[in-house]
Amino acid sequence: IIHLSLCQPDPASQRLTWNKPPKSVLVIKKIRDASLLQPFKELCIFLTEVKNMIVYVEKKVLEDPAISDDENFGAITKKFCTFREDLDDISNRVDFIICLGGDGTLLYASSLFQESVPPVMAFHLGSLGFLTPFKFDTYQSQVTQIIEGNAAIVLRSRLKVRVLKENWEKKARVDEKGIILTNGDIESSRKALQYQVLNEVVVDRGPSSYLSNVDLFLDGHLITTVQGDGVIVSTPTGSTAYAVAAGASMIHPNVPAIMITPICPHSLSFRPIVVPAGVELKIMLSCDARNTAWVSFDGRKRQEICHGDSITITTSCFPVPSICFRDPVNDWFESLAQCLHWNVRKKQNYLSSEDEEF
Repeated sequence: IIHLSLCQPDPASQRLTWNKPPKSVLVIKKIRDASLLQPFKELCIFLTEVKNMIVYVEKKVLEDPAISDDENFGAITKKFCTFREDLDDISNRVDFIICLGGDGTLLYASSLFQESVPPVMAFHLGSLGFLTPFKFDTYQSQVTQIIEGNAAIVLRSRLKVRVLKENWEKKARVDEKGIILTNGDIESSRKALQYQVLNEVVVDRGPSSYLSNVDLFLDGHLITTVQGDGVIVSTPTGSTAYAVAAGASMIHPNVPAIMITPICPHSLSFRPIVVPAGVELKIMLSCDARNTAWVSFDGRKRQEICHGDSITITTSCFPVPSICFRDPVNDWFESLAQCLHWNVRKKQNYLSSEDEEF
């Protein structure tokens, strides 16, 4: 007899705990946004002067004239540790991250860490703010609570994406006299690129006027061919981004799943689907596709996909620990209501006993 336990862990039970008090923090600020200058300066002064934290800031943030020309703030910036994207590895130097801006700052923070990600505290100082639950008004008490380890977290799954590109090159031949012949054989070499994606992988038709025509494989089996503007492969976190605009369901980030959503499919029956988080997806151009496709990862690193190229997608082993304002369930429904106005409708009038007679 097999006994199955159907008890699921409570999402609100996931708590932030420190093995030792945090000493370093990465502050991410939206670039070229004048409205964030004062909050950024206040936060950095609080972290360095009051909390004695080591503050990491991206070098291009400090190159903003509004910051570099501020003599009063200059003494504080000299204490910062700086880094450059794609050049400096800070993965083992930062205890937690604070984001100032919109949802894009959290996506950017995710892109900086290709393996383990420090806990992220995101302040809502942008336009939408679905992923940024904290308000800046009471930042001092809120940051203090995080440093003390008093907070709930939600582990936002990411996608591990591997792009295998087939590079076709002509192999030159040389004759007996040393003359290079241009009509040589064609040889291929493979180039692999890897990304960690928090929201979604988007494959689309790019500038072409033709339908995209891509094959979708699940665990090695061809499940369908996408004919339309493209396809979105998203995490539960990404279900409330591009995917929901394309007609997908919204999935809580604690649900282990991958979403597949077609973009304007030329079919009346191609509905979005949800597959288990443990599967391996592969996307390739169909052999009879009229044009190439284009792929982007959380809206970045956009590149062309040609015949012979492949995109392999699995659930990453490195989620993003996102710090909650209250808890994962309440924060999510609050974002649905405040940012997307989910199920907003004028209330139906009460029906009195007199009205029922008619």
